[in-house]
Amino acid sequence: QVQLVESGGGLVHPGGSLRLSCAASGFTFSGRTMEWYRQAPGKQRDLVASISGDGSGTTYADSVKGRFTISRDNAKNTVYLQMYSLKPEDTAVYYCKTTISSSWGQGTQVTVSS
Repeated sequence: QVQLVESGGGLVHPGGSLRLSCAASGFTFSGRTMEWYRQAPGKQRDLVASISGDGSGTTYADSVKGRFTISRDNAKNTVYLQMYSLKPEDTAVYYCKTTISSSWGQGTQVTVSS
């Protein structure tokens, strides 16, 4: 079955950077679009970024465009989210997902605070 394990979250000051990783298994990773979502306390889970199966196409939510970069390593079955210029409003639990499954991982907490 699909398994997704997110890591790399933590506490960072405003303006700081973090790189999230998501290790995927249980499906053919290469060729599948991967997505990053986030959910802040009391809010719905929102799509942050997506990347096509070969990595050639990416999309971003307006709120993170120019600050976040999604990438993938198909040899390692891993998708990344590099986050720069973090703001307090980026605080959330971040999840990765494949478009071929409704499964979610446990997420990784990102807290941006001074």
